[in-house]
Amino acid sequence: MASVDTTELPARTTGAAAQLAAAHAAEHPLKLYGGWFCPFVQRAWVVLCEKRVPYQYVEINPYAKAPEFLALNPRGLVPTLGVPFNSDSKSGSVEGEEGKEVKRKPLYESAVICEYLDEAYDDATKYGPRLLPEDAYERARCRLWIDHISGKIIPGFYKFIQHTSEKEYSIEEARENFLGHIKMLVREMLEGEESGPWFLGDRFSLVDIMLAPWAKRLFLIDHYKPGGLGIPAEGQGGDDEKIWARWRKWFDAITTRQSVKDTWSDDEQYIVAYRRYAEDKTQSEVAKATRKGERLP
Repeated sequence: MASVDTTELPARTTGAAAQLAAAHAAEHPLKLYGGWFCPFVQRAWVVLCEKRVPYQYVEINPYAKAPEFLALNPRGLVPTLGVPFNSDSKSGSVEGEEGKEVKRKPLYESAVICEYLDEAYDDATKYGPRLLPEDAYERARCRLWIDHISGKIIPGFYKFIQHTSEKEYSIEEARENFLGHIKMLVREMLEGEESGPWFLGDRFSLVDIMLAPWAKRLFLIDHYKPGGLGIPAEGQGGDDEKIWARWRKWFDAITTRQSVKDTWSDDEQYIVAYRRYAEDKTQSEVAKATRKGERLP
């Protein structure tokens, strides 16, 4: 496939994500501004699906951002959530809606948006179940491991996929670093393992959602990087066989979760989108932060 600059990427979702975007294209007080290619957007989109929250999805062209969007978030980053403040946001009813413009407050940073949606739409009879535990200690434990995902696993993914022969670290070092951070998370799953596949056993949670978009993108490392991802096949994990068996149980569950599948475009689009990551030529904010060893935006 020819190298494609991100400015030439398809502007819209495809596949299941296109159907979901079309189903949520109508005007609504609550708006999710997103980009089909962005894993941080997928986090927020999955939460909206899981919670069954009514909303409007607005696809943002990162190279031609609408004034309405920039007025909410001058940094111009997605996801951004436009939260109505002259309305009952839970019911979607807007005071004086007819003939009046809805005013919105912005929220950004995907983890913040996800936790906001879980807290703001907490009526389990109307919306989906809570995605963080009721117990204060268990909520705190979940946040610790969400921080591990955001601060260790995800930067490790970008360091891995952006590896080139010019880097000061080897592809083997990138792979070992990345898989080491995954194993730390899985060991925590094993500590309190119940019957279910999720971080909390039978209970699906924000911890699972925080890693889901990158789990779906792991095939890109196999596609682009010599030696691939490097997770051993079943029965070949040696001393870590139990860890990788538990990982496969979680991975199979998360990649087939309906909300994750519904927010996913066709695989081919991601192969195009991540070509310049694999060549370390993209100028996205995430890529630039990875090159500098800085915290991801």
